[in-house]
Amino acid sequence: MNIFELMKNVVIGRARNLSDKKLFESTSLIALLAWVGLGADGLSSSCYGPEAAFLGLKGHEFLSLFVAGAVILTIVVVCASYSQIIELFPTGGGGYLVASKLLSPPVGVVSGCALIGDYVLTIAISVASGTEALFSLLSPEWATMQNKMEVAAAGVIFLSIVNLRGVKESVLLWMPAFSLFVATFTFAIIYGIVTHLGELPEIARGVSSDVNATASGLGAWGLVMVIVRAYSSGAGTFTGIEAVSNSMPTLREPRVQTGKRTMVYMGVSLSFVAAGLLLVYLLYHVVPVPGKTLNAVLVTQMTAAWPAWLAKTFVIAALASSAALLFIAAQTGFIGGPRVLANMAVDRWMPTRFANLSDRLVTQNGILLFGGAALAVILSTRASMDMLIVLYSINVFITFSLSQLGMVRHWWLDRKHEPRWLRKFFINGFGFLLTTGILISLCTVKFFEGGWATLLVTGILILAAFGIKHHYAGTQKLLQRLNDLVAASEIEMADAPHTAPAASCDPKERTAVFLVNGFNGLGLHTLLAVVRMFPKVYKNFVFLQVGVLDAGTFKGASEVENLRQHAQRDAERYADYMCKQGFCAEAHVALGTDIVDEAANLCDEIAKKFPQAQFFAGQLVFQNEGFLTRFLHNHTVFELQRRLYQQGWPMLILPIRV
Repeated sequence: MNIFELMKNVVIGRARNLSDKKLFESTSLIALLAWVGLGADGLSSSCYGPEAAFLGLKGHEFLSLFVAGAVILTIVVVCASYSQIIELFPTGGGGYLVASKLLSPPVGVVSGCALIGDYVLTIAISVASGTEALFSLLSPEWATMQNKMEVAAAGVIFLSIVNLRGVKESVLLWMPAFSLFVATFTFAIIYGIVTHLGELPEIARGVSSDVNATASGLGAWGLVMVIVRAYSSGAGTFTGIEAVSNSMPTLREPRVQTGKRTMVYMGVSLSFVAAGLLLVYLLYHVVPVPGKTLNAVLVTQMTAAWPAWLAKTFVIAALASSAALLFIAAQTGFIGGPRVLANMAVDRWMPTRFANLSDRLVTQNGILLFGGAALAVILSTRASMDMLIVLYSINVFITFSLSQLGMVRHWWLDRKHEPRWLRKFFINGFGFLLTTGILISLCTVKFFEGGWATLLVTGILILAAFGIKHHYAGTQKLLQRLNDLVAASEIEMADAPHTAPAASCDPKERTAVFLVNGFNGLGLHTLLAVVRMFPKVYKNFVFLQVGVLDAGTFKGASEVENLRQHAQRDAERYADYMCKQGFCAEAHVALGTDIVDEAANLCDEIAKKFPQAQFFAGQLVFQNEGFLTRFLHNHTVFELQRRLYQQGWPMLILPIRV
């Protein structure tokens, strides 16, 4: 074991065993852990969402009760509608899959790209907000912009490394901090309400007075706009609700029940904390203090009359757990974001490499991309919450609206077959009206404040996705003439008389070993080219195929077994073809996440069995090959060739022009 592999095992962890019967159980999340890993984003938004809404009232603080009611209604409706999405799409995919299947693939791309942007900003704003909460515990002289930016950048790097170890491992790490946050803020809200029960009549009079004064000064429409503006400012509260439907493959079986239970945990906790904080802000007449979050001001004010040791302990526990929870919230971005990217990669809207899994069975390329993008956002905005909050939450409501619209269309078209279609139609229909209204108000309020930047970047990403899809579609057309060989070979195999090969391959004879990836035109072209180039040279033909476990196939034990059987059938079709030509042929397969490692191991076994083995593989060659082509396509045969050369085994790569 070299030093690099040793460090990798220590930092990221050893490769998982695909033969482990408890593999999916050991990597999946029960509802409680899913609440921590996927619900932390929504719950953590209570650290900045209610604050943004409360401050957005600007002198009309008593109207916060209306905002609190609207927040509860929105959370209930969105959670209920996403529970229906979970039932309809139990394998996951969330907003991207819903829009793709129920509206159209191009609309799904818009939804998916919006989610990608949202998850990058989720990581950035969660870490930046956690940094703000952390510095609220320190002396003001420490809270410089440079220090905050450096801590936030370090936080993104640390979280990226943690998530490379695996979803479950990263969630378990944060369980104590998550529990502490829930306990401290549940207590703070209940304590604040109970100790101010006598002031509720005064609050009611204040609400009535504020409504009358605002309506008199601004009119009824002005009153509504004040509430809507504050509600829109705190729209970040609702982000993260969609994460469960996006990440269903990470949940423990039965996934639908686990997902719906997680949605209940998320909805109840988020409604209670977000609305409760708005009420307690009002009860304590909280005002902002420079350098401190509104929650920091609240708990400090709440504990002012407590014994000094108890007050200090509670404040530190509440604020430290808030900071930790905000860092935990970035987990949603690291779990959901790469999953959306992988689903789009499987459908060829994104480079296929983003569907690959590491030996820890995580979407490593996606995690690194999201970590790098979030780091770029942190550095470019200098971890400024004022700037990040403007960029945030627009994209998620694009996905919310498209998902609800897709579900509305589905229930309407399926109304003759679904007895409860009207109730489900109403839930998603109301959700569509609600989320679309928020989206319009967000774009109106935030567009000229910087929201245009979010929409611009999302638009560029959408155009890139269509460009990538166009490239893959064009490549598929070019490959079609190669694949015509498959039909011809099948006819030949059916018509040709069977010539019995030798009972078993003679290890002493010269052997041609082919690395194949499915029974396709590329593999057949490579095989026929070798037969033509080296007539009567090889007596044995061996075909090796690696079934690559990626985000599209790692969805359960049955899917893994299906992948193994599919790879075996493809390799055996080559062997059958050569057997009918009178040659001795064998098929060997392996399953893994790294095609080079698995193929190298297979080649090593074959080389030991057949000392006179010569390895062959085909490589597509494009007329105008550049960086983009190399990035979008698999060039692993060259890496495998280097590996075999190091072991002393010859390998010839045949160029196949398209």
